Amino acid sequence: MYESLLAVPVIKGVKTENEKFAGGHFTTTVEGYVPGSGRAIQGATSHNLGQNFGKMFDIKYEGRDNKTAIPWQTSWGLTTRTIGVMVMTHGDNKGLVLPPAVAPQQVVIVPIPHKDLNADELMAHCKALEKSLRMVEVRVKVKPLKHST
Repeated sequence: MYESLLAVPVIKGVKTENEKFAGGHFTTTVEGYVPGSGRAIQGATSHNLGQNFGKMFDIKYEGRDNKTAIPWQTSWGLTTRTIGVMVMTHGDNKGLVLPPAVAPQQVVIVPIPHKDLNADELMAHCKALEKSLRMVEVRVKVKPLKHST
């Protein structure tokens, strides 16, 4: 998701014994790089909890063999921090450029009138360009032409 949708490069890894989820077998992570600060930020984690929590909290299920067993459990963490990581990766003091996969509009056509150009012809050209882009599934919007007074 980070790489294919949000265009955020991440490094996959496994947390150390001291960093893993307490009581779990192991914890995996993805760390994103934030260009503005030069630091990494934890993007998401997953935990193999084993059977420890099932034993601790008396969690059981009945299997196909009609015997009760303690489940092996996992936990997956992905939060709104993901949006923050994307913003920190693609934004700066001049603004934010959303990756194409999540941007509501990929292209905005802004007609710029000129005294030697007919406004109706300009808008017709913009609308034709919009139609062509929509045919190839580009999310596009044409800004209305503002007339000067």
